[in-house]
Amino acid sequence: MQRHSIKIDEPFCFESGGVLPGLELVYHTSPRAYTPGEKVVWICHALTGNSNPEEWWPEMVGKGCVFDPDKYYVVCAGILGSPYGSTGPASINPATGKPFLLDFPLLTVRDMVRANILVRKHLGIEKVDLMLGPSVGGFQTLEWAIMEPEVVSRAVFLATSTKATPYFVAFNEAQRMALEADPTFREAASLEGGKAGLACARAIAMISYRTDSGYNATQQEQDPDFLFADRAGSYQRYQGKKLVDRFDAYSYWYLTKSLDSQNVGRGRGGVDKALKNIKARCLMIAIDTDVLFPPRDSKATVAELPNAEYREISSIYGHDGFLIEADQLTAILQPLLNQI
Repeated sequence: MQRHSIKIDEPFCFESGGVLPGLELVYHTSPRAYTPGEKVVWICHALTGNSNPEEWWPEMVGKGCVFDPDKYYVVCAGILGSPYGSTGPASINPATGKPFLLDFPLLTVRDMVRANILVRKHLGIEKVDLMLGPSVGGFQTLEWAIMEPEVVSRAVFLATSTKATPYFVAFNEAQRMALEADPTFREAASLEGGKAGLACARAIAMISYRTDSGYNATQQEQDPDFLFADRAGSYQRYQGKKLVDRFDAYSYWYLTKSLDSQNVGRGRGGVDKALKNIKARCLMIAIDTDVLFPPRDSKATVAELPNAEYREISSIYGHDGFLIEADQLTAILQPLLNQI
């Protein structure tokens, strides 16, 4: 897919009350200009993903995959707050000439969607034939289907929820506590701050993304006579370092905070009433072992949607199953794509 960026030279007002004089938005598309009338697939990415789904979802997006950029006009916009090019805490504050860091406005999922809508309008896309979002991308997809019901024709919500639950928020807060416990994060002297806290935060997150079955299947000790088990511990440190090498602590703090804003019913008379505004044909896909967004919650959401189906995939990997169970997802999504 091809990378693009646009600059919005108009004030952007955040739902929390902050204002920026403008935005830079990064997005990826199929490697050609959009032709009005062609089928559009819009992918909303997850927490630490980027606008190139071929990188983080290679078995689902690419030539010959279910989301083939040659067959459909595929778009993925980078979310506000991400360190991958779109405006966020890592961006330069025009007032100081330095990165925003902790001076960035608090952002919400609705802010992310409003920025994505600017990308849609820039591209001249009036109808999205299929919008899909896994995890935090599902937050965006739900919001978008409510905010622009005439634009989104079909929507797939994958391993996601209409509202941040206390359990979900507790994991997010534990990660922010790890960041804040790192004195270099609190100093906010540069983007190098908070690296130890970020590694710890990612280790906490991994426990919520996976399951005991997944860890027990992949992180068993090779030596039956081990003195101190360390394979799972080494895996946690490895995952922490991987994120530190590609992310910054300030973007991560703001993005986890934005997750706590997920509540499609805010200002709309409640979740059930908000869902009634959706006109898209919807598909909710849950993962049987997902502790963050369990199937029971997904089934309750489907019951409130005007035109929705429910499917479930099986995985020992919990929430991260949406990244791993490509065969099951393809079997569910290919017939849907054949209908657009």
